[in-house]
Amino acid sequence: MDKVNLTINGINVNVPKDYTVLMAAREAGIDIPTLCFLKDINEIAACRVCVAEVDIKGQAMRNLPATCVLQVQEGMNVRTNTRKVRNAVKMNVELILANHNRECLTCMRNGSCELQKLCDELNINHIEFQGTKRETKIDELSHSIVRDSSKCILCGRCVSTCRDLQEIGILDFTNRGFNTEVAPAFDYSMKDVPCVYCGQCIQACPVAALREKSHIDEVWDAIDDPDKYVVVQTAPGVRASLGEEFGLPVGTDVTGRMVAALKRLGFDKVFDTNFSADLTILEEGTELLARVKNGGKLPMITSCSPGWIRYCEINYPEFLENLSSCKSPQQMFGAIVKSYYAEKEGIDPKKIFCVSVMPCTSKKTEANRPEMEVDGLRDVDVSLTTRELGDMIKQARINFVKLPDENPDSILGQYTGAGAIFGATGGVMEAALRTVADILTGQDLEDIEYESVRGIEGVKEASVTLPIDGNDTEVKIAVAHGTANAAKVLEAVKSGEKEYHFIEVMACPGGCVHGGGQSHVSAKARLEVNPKTKRADALYELDKSLALRKSHKNPEVIKLYEEYLKEPNSPISHKLLHTHYYEQKVYEVEKEKEYKELMARIK
Repeated sequence: MDKVNLTINGINVNVPKDYTVLMAAREAGIDIPTLCFLKDINEIAACRVCVAEVDIKGQAMRNLPATCVLQVQEGMNVRTNTRKVRNAVKMNVELILANHNRECLTCMRNGSCELQKLCDELNINHIEFQGTKRETKIDELSHSIVRDSSKCILCGRCVSTCRDLQEIGILDFTNRGFNTEVAPAFDYSMKDVPCVYCGQCIQACPVAALREKSHIDEVWDAIDDPDKYVVVQTAPGVRASLGEEFGLPVGTDVTGRMVAALKRLGFDKVFDTNFSADLTILEEGTELLARVKNGGKLPMITSCSPGWIRYCEINYPEFLENLSSCKSPQQMFGAIVKSYYAEKEGIDPKKIFCVSVMPCTSKKTEANRPEMEVDGLRDVDVSLTTRELGDMIKQARINFVKLPDENPDSILGQYTGAGAIFGATGGVMEAALRTVADILTGQDLEDIEYESVRGIEGVKEASVTLPIDGNDTEVKIAVAHGTANAAKVLEAVKSGEKEYHFIEVMACPGGCVHGGGQSHVSAKARLEVNPKTKRADALYELDKSLALRKSHKNPEVIKLYEEYLKEPNSPISHKLLHTHYYEQKVYEVEKEKEYKELMARIK
């Protein structure tokens, strides 16, 4: 690739000609501050924090250009630390602060706020610009996400993420001038628009304008209630992110310390969602085989990701019959703990309070879906995010980093490597293939590394030859992560361009490891480390370290079927572990349909 030479703060730099000045500076070890910038997602120069003085062949550029969008040129001379630049950056941040809710000590993002950190770096201790502020609007009507306009800095990172990365587009700039804000159209609540609650907007937000709806107090109340038997389950992706809440590197596996912390918080039993991930594979794999053998609806599509399920229900209801009828591992676990476990331990299931810790904000909405109960008992009572668990540990004054490794409790705590990799995109598919291949061949296959479905490519395709009814059959599979990629796959199936037997979809880019409830990683840190790959690597390493790596080899799952469920897809399994999905009528979508019908009649 062609390169150009330029000077940044007196340092000669040679970089590819398609670099921006910001990228060139970072490569030269020069830190230019940013706020609205989010690499490959939001590069719009809105905040004017990354400005610099720039000369090109002795001719000074007018004003102070934003380096995040300024392409390098041969002979360019850039100065990022002059008095003029420092004063401009400081003033721009002070102007942002003038219309910002600055109650930092009581803010959920205190300590992880990118604006707060920037203010500290710039030594801002006084705001000269005082005056009228925008009207505060707090939308907390959904089960998952809270929008607080008083914290919004109009950086646009959430808008670009929702519109361009996920291609859902429920957030945008509304109103004009001073009254501009980021909100759904017509100021609807996020409860009434086609939001899937994936929480990627929360991950993108540098402040606390978007955050999860907290349920910590409900969990503390349950733990303190002597009449409640409080159990907790932790999802695969949580262990690969929780350590970040306590300063550990991104992607550190903290399984043992996580279990130790949960026991010290006062939960009666600490279990693992990896167990019900293994259980899901037995149910889902059996369902897939039945569909293939008996001419059932194909392709079958996984149903573990609630954000994906809601996306399908709203945007592609014609594919509802293709969805696996399996509940997600979160919900399966709750149903089993309030039936099999309660019966086995002699506990009144009405007294069991089931808490889940998930990397996902959409899990909160899933837990509240009306059909997610059996015999009047909710599968899961409260779903917390990884960040919320981190907050609980801090509230309890537990020194997380120094905790010893401990193991989850038995009966619902043992898991295999297949259950562990559920948190990474492609993990559900790989886990299913490990089990299905063994069942069909009648062998304990040693080659279980399905590399073709791993990685963070948006859509991955593969085919596996399996012996079905005595004939070698090519099973075509696809893996998609992020709703934009899910739409590409579904459109290809609709048009007849593609034909698959089995499709895995995760709503979040990278899968659950990069869910909306995971630890915040700043835009600056993301330039150095990719949380999607680092956290996924932790799960694959955990998989390799375990003696058992196939779901159907899990002794506790085998015992569950022997003692209670009888066999996968049995009547009792369908009662407890399966559900149905239906078209979601969302207010904004219905209004759009009415408008289109009206325009059609006018024409």
